[in-house]
Amino acid sequence: MKELLLAGAASAAFGSAAMAQDCKIDVGMVMELTGPAGVYGQAGAKAVDMAFRDFNEAGGAGGCQIASEIRDSQSQGNVAVDQATQLVNIKKVPVVIGGIISSVTLPILTSVTAPAKVVQVSPASSSPTLTQLGQEGKTGGYFFRTITSDALQGTAAAKYAIDQGMKKLAIIHVNNDFGVNMMREFTTAYTALGGEITSVTPYNEKQAYYSSEATAALKGDPEGLYLISYPVDGATIARAWISSGGPQKFLLNDGMNSSDFIKAVGAQYLEAAYGTSSGTSESPSTKYFYDNFETFSGGIAPNAPAADRSYDAGAIVALAIAEAGEPTPDKIRAAIPEVTGTEGEPIYAGPAEFKKALELIKEGKKIRYEGVIGPVAFDQYGDITGPFRLWKITDGTVETTGTMSPEEVAQVKAETTP
Repeated sequence: MKELLLAGAASAAFGSAAMAQDCKIDVGMVMELTGPAGVYGQAGAKAVDMAFRDFNEAGGAGGCQIASEIRDSQSQGNVAVDQATQLVNIKKVPVVIGGIISSVTLPILTSVTAPAKVVQVSPASSSPTLTQLGQEGKTGGYFFRTITSDALQGTAAAKYAIDQGMKKLAIIHVNNDFGVNMMREFTTAYTALGGEITSVTPYNEKQAYYSSEATAALKGDPEGLYLISYPVDGATIARAWISSGGPQKFLLNDGMNSSDFIKAVGAQYLEAAYGTSSGTSESPSTKYFYDNFETFSGGIAPNAPAADRSYDAGAIVALAIAEAGEPTPDKIRAAIPEVTGTEGEPIYAGPAEFKKALELIKEGKKIRYEGVIGPVAFDQYGDITGPFRLWKITDGTVETTGTMSPEEVAQVKAETTP
């Protein structure tokens, strides 16, 4: 029955040849292909396209291919709004995947997708403001993200810093919603755990020099620097910090889990650099992705920031379209929790698994996608929970030192929240 509904809807929306090879369902993608977050968006876009490739090889949705309509946000909110508006109003896409960074995702959500009642799935935007918008009823339930909130990452980073003996830190953070929220969440937990913050210095993006910010951050004689940034600006700031005589001891957010950042700063200066990222609970999907993504992407490493969870965003959207029975925003919004969650037959990444999923959907049976990042279950605000990866830079390579479970993070947060 669902296949017939999908074929009928596709016929109306995309022409009479719904079951023919040229039948396609367009999904919008707004990614940071250039600008300070370009390295994230390039990896993310390739990962989404890999998920769509795998899904289409499995048979597509009712015989229709899922196709990405990609736009470059240039890492700027105003550009992202323009691009998303074109996708929603002109291309009439039922879903927008993106952005990667919160300063792009938030204006898309508030100015375009939520007012138009179009589904939006962000692979990597972690601002707590996105949860707040859901709690205030401003997303209409159309927003989902495949990354944990910074309200949790800031707590995990604080605990990791204390565990590494980093008890007196300066903070330099990007002056946007993401940076401000991460700084606040970290500060609350870190000071409650006994850490001392000597200074907090915001910075504006895309500056050629950050020597004044580095000098300001050195006041108070810190033992190290907590840098909340993106690879390009982050490298410039780290070099300015080192040149100004700052201690070569760093705590880094997930954005600096990047070979570009390490090369730009110099591996020899980062032997005491630690960081946190949203982690994974390994599944067969993880192995599939790590075995195949680098070849598909033309050389992007599978552990590139945002790559793993972008594949999951694409897979979830494609499976939800199939489950929905027709490519409309309301049906897809309702279908996303149906293909994830905790019930149904486990489905993993790759064409063979997606083919199995399509057969089960056709039979009216429940499925649950277990992704590259592990099981994915959304709450009523489109949020997920998951572990955090703890890492260190050694000889120019990011190596995992441990994992902090969601339960551990929740306990620390409960103990440190006033």
